[in-house]
Amino acid sequence: MADLFCGIDFGTSNSTVSLADRDRSWLLPLEGEDVTLPSAVFWDADGAPPEFGRAAVAAYVRADDGRLMRGLKSTLSSGLIDEKTAVGGRAVSFVDVLAKFIGHMKGKLDQATGGMTQVVLGRPVHFVDDDAAGDAKAEGVLKQIAHAQGFRDVLFQYEPIAAALHYEQGIGAEELVLITDIGGGTSDFSIVRVSPARARAHDRASDILANDGIRVGGTDFDRLLSLAEVMPHLGYMTTTGQGKSLMPRHYFLDLATWNRINFLYTQRTASDLKALAAAADRPELLARLVRVVAGRHGHSLAMEVEAAKIALSSADVARIHLSTLAGGPNPLIHRAAFETAVQQPTERIKARITTVLRDAGLRPDQIGTVFMTGGSSGLPLLHQAVAATLPGVKIATGDMLGSVGAGLALDARRRFG
Repeated sequence: MADLFCGIDFGTSNSTVSLADRDRSWLLPLEGEDVTLPSAVFWDADGAPPEFGRAAVAAYVRADDGRLMRGLKSTLSSGLIDEKTAVGGRAVSFVDVLAKFIGHMKGKLDQATGGMTQVVLGRPVHFVDDDAAGDAKAEGVLKQIAHAQGFRDVLFQYEPIAAALHYEQGIGAEELVLITDIGGGTSDFSIVRVSPARARAHDRASDILANDGIRVGGTDFDRLLSLAEVMPHLGYMTTTGQGKSLMPRHYFLDLATWNRINFLYTQRTASDLKALAAAADRPELLARLVRVVAGRHGHSLAMEVEAAKIALSSADVARIHLSTLAGGPNPLIHRAAFETAVQQPTERIKARITTVLRDAGLRPDQIGTVFMTGGSSGLPLLHQAVAATLPGVKIATGDMLGSVGAGLALDARRRFG
């Protein structure tokens, strides 16, 4: 469609499709009236077409026979992208899973516009930390998928730069902004010079003073919260053989990690867990783990943990409902316990902000505003971490799930228009 430009923010937890014309940018509804689409696919065991987003999660919660897959983007930065996985007795590659999801978004785009062949895709500053070859491979796979779904011209923009372009639409004077984009799988930081006069410039390279990122995001907070406050109720860190050894950790790590949960659903794992339960010093705890895995309740448990994390953004305590999934208690989680559990990644975020400031040759007081975006940016602990690293600097927040997408469409207008 003439004079329309498209950006796609394929996120670890949520995704958006954005459009821009000559005057503005906006997010396209992808599921009913919702402009965000959870990055989830449900594959029906009987071979019915896959479902996406909230519909995928609903199918899983209904206990439909099939497989839920979330955290899809994280496969790009791991060896999983080269593997296949079993769905309803057939092997499906992770590339195919991503292609189905992105193809679904492309279909929504085409319905709304009559068809588009140019796109700017968002990407983290680093798909893979300290691995240039792995990073290039991840971008290449995503580009290949986009081409296969009908996009002829595919460009990429760093997600925090896209957020800066969106933020720039609402300012009245030039300033230096630290964009802090804390998403589901990565945290990215960019220092950008923004101004009304520069907003439509084609080349903004000189306005990017520094950028960097790490593979730390909301799913890491979920995992650490789960290991600290939930998995002990299922036998994590308990002993076997009358205290002679610890229970193997990898079962609990998989159960606490979105894109690893399905790997537990095998006959061998079921047999191993029953044997471990028989040898456990706290067999009643292992019986809960066996129940979760046998009932394929792993994603439901992960959603409980995620909901508790979100609740702790505004409350001091949140409850995890374990009884229907595992038997046993419904423990209360205190915000202080959550913040203790995620202290290490929080310190990594603070350290990376300091690195970006150093790379830009700036003092903290030379930053005009910190603009926080991304689905995990609402956590009070992260606001505190930013404030401690840049004392006295104004912190602004925008559309946590839409800023990057809206900026990608603006970037598409700038580069394709």
